[in-house]
Amino acid sequence: MYNKNIKLVIAAIVIGVAIWQMVEGYIGNGIMLILLSIIFVFLYFKNELILLAFLRLRKQDFDGARKWLDKIKNPESALTTKQNGYYNYLLGIMLSQTNITQAEKYLKKAIKLGLSMNQDLAVAKLNLAGIAMTKRRKREAQILLTEAKKLDKHSMLKDQINMMKQQMKKI
Repeated sequence: MYNKNIKLVIAAIVIGVAIWQMVEGYIGNGIMLILLSIIFVFLYFKNELILLAFLRLRKQDFDGARKWLDKIKNPESALTTKQNGYYNYLLGIMLSQTNITQAEKYLKKAIKLGLSMNQDLAVAKLNLAGIAMTKRRKREAQILLTEAKKLDKHSMLKDQINMMKQQMKKI
């Protein structure tokens, strides 16, 4: 909603008011305002629109997730690098259902920009492996599958990786 720099300015103003309240003797108000400023700092690092799109995506509501992502105007300047990576990651996952060429572009860009969690990186590489397999690029798909398997520390994608390996044997 707000520019990332505005969020930091609001957090600084709220902290300033919190200090003023504590100096005046209203310790409870100061503590509450400091807790409020932590929300703005959190939203600097985690964009609220991307979080809402993730929630929609968890419910398999691709249209709702797309609406939240469309509200982000000019993502290169409005988002930090990691947020921009997640923006492209979400677009790639949504487009992988319909347009695999566009999905491949967005997922590669997301990996290049960086994702915070290894599990998200593994899912992105698994989707890219599926796209490569669809386009008959077996070597690239194998490389991406092994990278996804290395990144999947908790074996959450084990079934999908094994299924894709079985499909790759048929090619």
